[in-house]
Amino acid sequence: MRPSALFLSPEAPYPATGGGPLRSSALLEYLACRYAVDLIVFREPGAPDPRAAVPAGIARRVDVIDLPYHSRTFLARMVRNAVRYLRNRPPLNDRFAGFAAPLARLLAGRQYNLAVVEHFWCAPYCEQLEPHAARTVLDLHNAESVYYGRSAGVEPWPASAVLRRFERACRSLERKWIPRFSIVLAASEHDANLVRAICPETHPHVYPNTIPFTPQPDAVEQNVLAFSGNFDYQPNIGAVRFFRKRIWPLLRDRWPGLVWRLIGKNPTGIARLVAGDPRIEVTGPVADAVEALATARVVVAPLLAGSGTRVKILEAWAAGRAVVSTSLGAEGLPVRSGEHLLLADSPEAFAEAVSRLLASPEERLRLGRAGRALYEKRFTREQGWKELARIGM
Repeated sequence: MRPSALFLSPEAPYPATGGGPLRSSALLEYLACRYAVDLIVFREPGAPDPRAAVPAGIARRVDVIDLPYHSRTFLARMVRNAVRYLRNRPPLNDRFAGFAAPLARLLAGRQYNLAVVEHFWCAPYCEQLEPHAARTVLDLHNAESVYYGRSAGVEPWPASAVLRRFERACRSLERKWIPRFSIVLAASEHDANLVRAICPETHPHVYPNTIPFTPQPDAVEQNVLAFSGNFDYQPNIGAVRFFRKRIWPLLRDRWPGLVWRLIGKNPTGIARLVAGDPRIEVTGPVADAVEALATARVVVAPLLAGSGTRVKILEAWAAGRAVVSTSLGAEGLPVRSGEHLLLADSPEAFAEAVSRLLASPEERLRLGRAGRALYEKRFTREQGWKELARIGM
């Protein structure tokens, strides 16, 4: 009999599109090759049944915990976050709290060699998992308190004050729950160092973000800059705002006919930021982000906040496209500016870096090849799985 593993995720690992599901599905598929896996996943109201999307052979059993309805209107979010501010509870930790009883009922009579929790939001369920598992694993997609702190640094008051309070609340929760786990996974050595600074008694292991190996698309370059992501995610919204207000005007006049294309789900999150400019395209979700990015001349990652490593850059490298990123956008990736991509932090430097690439097909090709080579060497799923094997998972 194979050993058994439990996989608890606050979001559906499939379809494997976007940073969170891509990381979760990669880890789940690694486990499925070595363990008999039971999957427990939370579901938002109205979302498709996650059981239907799980590929055959991945899990022997899939259980779903349904979340209560939350209105997604701006006013409803404001009210919810005001209550969370008063209660000192970070939003996503609050959203996934309160399910200890249904989780305990699902776990009754079960024993596992390994229990994996995805995202820090569900870390407190370690308390329910410990009696049922020989080892517990926390997969940190990012350093959550750092995410709140950086977001506070780029948002105006009063949002900045609210985010600072969530940062402190999250830091307290991290110090309480992270040390409880047998194994802690971080997306990069940089993130691992952040976790060590928060919880000195914890020794995280690096398990990098990866994407499935894909042949480089044979696509014709269009006169397009591309930015991809989930546009319901605040750092991506902030990146769009920054690029639209501070960088795009410098490029738009210099490069007539150039189009800025935004690729990804939840486009309503940025609709007001890009309205009124016919040279800004919003595609919505796409079936294959790598294929979509392969049509761009340059891929941009103008992020000012966030944590973890950016799957959007891995996808651009897989597409063989040159990337211009802020330093924070490329944080945690083993890159050198001018060798694997171009780094620029001020609006003027960012626009100049993009212009340099638009003016030089040879430079675009050189950086695209270097990024593609780094992706193949370090960031395919098979390469990431080697790190998990090294730590005995």
